[in-house]
Amino acid sequence: MSTSPDLVPSPRAADPAGAPLPSATLGGERRRSVEQIALLLFITVPFLALLAAVPLAWGWGVSWLDLALLVVFYFIGCHGITVGFHRYFTHGSFKARRPLRVALAIAGSLAVEGPLVRWVADHRKHHKHSDAEGDPHSPWRYGETVPALLKGLWWAHMGWMFDTEQTPQHRYAPDLIKDPDLRRISRQFVLWTVVSLATPPLLGGLLTWSWQGALSAFFWGSLVRVALLHHVTWSINSICHATGKQPFKSRDRSGNVWWLAVLSCGESWHNLHHADPTCARHGVDRGQVDSSARLIRWFEKAGWAYDVRWPKQSRIDAKRNTSGRSRRENRKEARAAQAA
Repeated sequence: MSTSPDLVPSPRAADPAGAPLPSATLGGERRRSVEQIALLLFITVPFLALLAAVPLAWGWGVSWLDLALLVVFYFIGCHGITVGFHRYFTHGSFKARRPLRVALAIAGSLAVEGPLVRWVADHRKHHKHSDAEGDPHSPWRYGETVPALLKGLWWAHMGWMFDTEQTPQHRYAPDLIKDPDLRRISRQFVLWTVVSLATPPLLGGLLTWSWQGALSAFFWGSLVRVALLHHVTWSINSICHATGKQPFKSRDRSGNVWWLAVLSCGESWHNLHHADPTCARHGVDRGQVDSSARLIRWFEKAGWAYDVRWPKQSRIDAKRNTSGRSRRENRKEARAAQAA
């Protein structure tokens, strides 16, 4: 009897001592049909709630409790992604004591953007091949004409997540796989998804002592919140690689998009991030709001984080783009560097 390719286990990588690395996370290096169906549901249902939120808020309003639940859980998940999944686990912008490490892994999982190990592996691969062949989600994948860019924006924003071919996790995130706590949290992604979606209605129901309060909290604090956070995060992959200012020299097409800064917790200062990926602060110029960097600073003062890679003025000046070239000229240089 033949075996479905989706069920064939991928080769197990080994650590330097020769022992095979343990299983990484939910799924393997190929996305199964059931995962694609679940992903479609987790994208479309919250998105429909986000669309319905506008007329509902206009017609019936939104309670202060629902708004508070939305904001609080939004920024817990957002900073879990930006400080935890991204700046700490992916790029090592600082070192963290184990309790903070575990807390960041859980907080990032509450964003419902995928298991920790898979998220980090995808993002490390993105940086290795940014806006070039091999990048999982470049908006320039299909070319530079308007139709090609529109198709590419869709791909970079969310289409890439339905690709059956997955990033080799043992290759791009072996350090996370070796950590039993992080491996466990990554494999418990379904559990953290349930916690993320169930906590707002539980609080809403208890605080109002009504089923209506629970349902309203589920709509605003769970569905709308998850959809909003998803599309803000995905906009960093799509919008910030298609437009925005480029004050720093990078080998790709990353740009700064100011109007996403607050909702993205500082991630949309994307040009500096790609110019200096391990830097703990992305918004380094005056007026560039970066709440993730502020949170890292608080962790550092509390003694929970240390060896933080804060930006140095000399390094910033060395990376600054002072040539006054246009974005098109920067893209041509980036293509030439990638071709070389």
